[in-house]
Amino acid sequence: MTVLSVNNVSKTYNANTANSVEAIRDIDFELDEGEFLSVIGPTGCGKSTLMKMVAGLVEPTEGEIGFNGEPITGPREEIGVVFQEESTFPWRNTLRNVEFGLQMRGVDKEERRERAQEIIELVGLGGFESNYPAELSGGMRQRVAIGRTLALNPDLMLMDEPFGALDEQTRIILGEELLRICRETNQTTLFITHSLTEAAYLSDRVLVMSARPGQIKEMVDIEIERPRDHNVVTTDEFNEINDHLWHILRDEAKQGFEQTAKVE
Repeated sequence: MTVLSVNNVSKTYNANTANSVEAIRDIDFELDEGEFLSVIGPTGCGKSTLMKMVAGLVEPTEGEIGFNGEPITGPREEIGVVFQEESTFPWRNTLRNVEFGLQMRGVDKEERRERAQEIIELVGLGGFESNYPAELSGGMRQRVAIGRTLALNPDLMLMDEPFGALDEQTRIILGEELLRICRETNQTTLFITHSLTEAAYLSDRVLVMSARPGQIKEMVDIEIERPRDHNVVTTDEFNEINDHLWHILRDEAKQGFEQTAKVE
């Protein structure tokens, strides 16, 4: 079943003005139920713009984005978003952070507490229900943010560089946990990252974008057997995929760097 369809989507900011910027051009792909798709590309290629359009926060200039067969015209409850930036509420403990979205939806206290506790166990934070964000590591706080999104049982989860602020070891560990969670929940996921290793490790497919205006350079199938764990990153098969992704991206990354330098 197709959950997300992106049909010939383009986005130009400040269109028809002297300051117009074409962010992405003619993006076209589908995402099926339970699939994990990562998007990689050079800085400024429009990855976050693409995610914001799928989230219903930004309108395409051209094309259409469909969700479960209906056009996306604004934010939807069935689409959950996890950002890179710190998003836990410092005045709420882990349990109350995870149940926040359910509370906003009017779910009664007993039901939302039960659901939040299930999710806390799922993301590996059992025993930390009463801890506040200041008492948790960066990786644990990001688990809280993921748990808060999962508690809403989204049909589609959007993740914009959720591990970008973490060290490499923590990213690998959380990646392994994310794989487990997605497997147990059959979660459909669109994942934005700068890390080729992260994309290859987590994904069923990787969408490689060109420098601005971002276009699909190549869609790469990751045919490494699941379930996966961190040991897969040491295999020849994984390294070949990683090298292939870099081969596709190398010239685009150089062009993206030059574009950014000109802006600065």
